[in-house]
Amino acid sequence: MISSLHGTAAHVADDSLVIVVGGVGFSVAVTAQLARTVHVGDDIHLHTNLIVREDALSLYGFEAREELTVFIQLISVTGVGPKSALGVLSSLTVPQIAQAVADDDDAPFRRVSGIGPKTAKLIVVQLAGKLQVAPSAAPATASAHGQVPLQVTQALVGLGWTERTAAEAVASVAESASEADRASVQSLLRLTLALLGPARKESVSG
Repeated sequence: MISSLHGTAAHVADDSLVIVVGGVGFSVAVTAQLARTVHVGDDIHLHTNLIVREDALSLYGFEAREELTVFIQLISVTGVGPKSALGVLSSLTVPQIAQAVADDDDAPFRRVSGIGPKTAKLIVVQLAGKLQVAPSAAPATASAHGQVPLQVTQALVGLGWTERTAAEAVASVAESASEADRASVQSLLRLTLALLGPARKESVSG
């Protein structure tokens, strides 16, 4: 695993850098903001994550370790790949991401290119309670509100549904539920069970 790089920028593109370390050039995908601040010849240190695929090895780099941590958490969300996660970090700062999750607000993620409404809601649901970065002045009530979808998802998993099925159902229900229902574990669980119940019976009978 290549966890960091420290070298000289040999090439700068809109969303990637080539960093020479010990005579070897590493191509690293970075946020658009970082690429705009780097010039050829600059000394640079990046925290990196190596993504291994059958047909490629891809490096993603970040100046701050917090960004790397959030990147890894984003790619753990159903439907979010490395490029989409990098897009989120190119559009939002780490505190903004933490704030949106704490507020149970998927609107900032829906504005990111390549992130659809369903995936945006899943980001909020699946990252609730997992981000170790403090939101910027997030009120305690907002943080508690953001925990509701996670608690409902965990309850559904305990009842036998897979985490993916449960999270997607909760996201779907929360999108059309009232503010009061989204803030109540019992209400959101009841509404989600109403959605999942018939579907589960059909799958069992089929």
